[in-house]
Amino acid sequence: MKRPSLISPELLERIVDASEDGIVVAEQEGDENILIYVNQGFERLTGYSADEILYQDCRFLQNEDRDQPGLDAIRKSLAAGLPCREVLRNYRKDGTLFYNELSITPVFDEQDNLTYFIGVQKDVTERVEAQQELERLKREHGSA
Repeated sequence: MKRPSLISPELLERIVDASEDGIVVAEQEGDENILIYVNQGFERLTGYSADEILYQDCRFLQNEDRDQPGLDAIRKSLAAGLPCREVLRNYRKDGTLFYNELSITPVFDEQDNLTYFIGVQKDVTERVEAQQELERLKREHGSA
C-alpha cells in the first residue's frame, strides 16, 4: 500500500530545483526519450531553458558527438529497463564541452510497465580533465 506523501508537490519541486545537479524526466516514445521535465540545475548546467528543450529527445546534448562508448551502454540499459551510470561528452547551448556523469533510473507503474526515466546529470569536467592530465603525465614520464 502506498503511503501518503509528507511533502507537498510545490515543496518537492522547490527541493528538486535547488539541486546543483541537472534532473530530468523523460518519457519513452519508440526509440526516443522525450524530455517532459527539467529542473533549474539542468538549465544552469546546459544553458538551455526548459522552454527551449522540453518535448525533444535528450540526444541534442551530444550534438554530432554520437560515437561514445557510454551511449551504447545507456541504450542497452534503457532497452532492458535497467538503471545505469555513464560519463558522456555533452555540449552546452554555447557549444562548450562538458563531461556529464549521467545516472538514469527507470520508473515503473503499478502494473510494472516502464513509464519514465529519471536522469541525474553531474558536471564532472574537472575530474575527467584531471584524470586525462594525469594519464598524459604518466605517458610522458614513462617514456622518458
